[in-house]
Amino acid sequence: MVDALFGHPRLAAVYDALDSDRSDLDAYLAMAEEFGVGSALDIGCGTGVFALLLAERGVHVTGIDPARASVDVARGKPGGEKVRWLDGDAGDLPPLQVDLVTMTGNAAQAISEPQAWCTTLRGAYEALRPGGRLVFETRNPARRVWEEWARWTRESTYRVTDVPGVDRVETWSELTDVSLPLVSFRGTYVFAADGVVLTSESTLRFRERAEVERDLHEYGFVVEDVRDAPDRPGRELVFVARRDTA
Repeated sequence: MVDALFGHPRLAAVYDALDSDRSDLDAYLAMAEEFGVGSALDIGCGTGVFALLLAERGVHVTGIDPARASVDVARGKPGGEKVRWLDGDAGDLPPLQVDLVTMTGNAAQAISEPQAWCTTLRGAYEALRPGGRLVFETRNPARRVWEEWARWTRESTYRVTDVPGVDRVETWSELTDVSLPLVSFRGTYVFAADGVVLTSESTLRFRERAEVERDLHEYGFVVEDVRDAPDRPGRELVFVARRDTA
């Protein structure tokens, strides 16, 4: 199931305005430069922010996401014609041989079903050239961030964002369930222009480091490094895994 935040056309259209700070992508751009990337696949590309940043730097990029509404937003952005956009998941990919596969913004955690996770790792492996890398982040379960989220209320998370061409959008979030390793929450969005209220239900899977490393090895990857996220020290596990050249 695609979260309404990404799959509903009206929410996808305002997503970038509601989540405007994408400094988390700086580390991914730095790694693309570090690894000398000339081609990339962005799984869970959403509204295309990272894919377009890579394309601006001359990288040949394919972006894929199961949320068609988000991909439509990406296609319509300036420079969108430089990226190959696909609707679907990693099991729907055409033949590729890229230098880098990414899942930014904790997209890996949104793949909560075990079979979908297996499909993603298999698809990422097959899309990489020998020696290419898969890079993604996931929240460190040891930080138990869901205990912080348990304090979310309408009052504590309420925001009003002025979205150009849309008017004000009111938002707030609430934790709805903790059944580890799954954590669920709900976002509410009120459009001031016409009073429409939309909600988006999300479920994330918190995987331990050892579990992720085991899954990567099972699908043929060599784990090169597990890094910290520079903008969220101690909160994220950033996996760098290589498709073996053998």
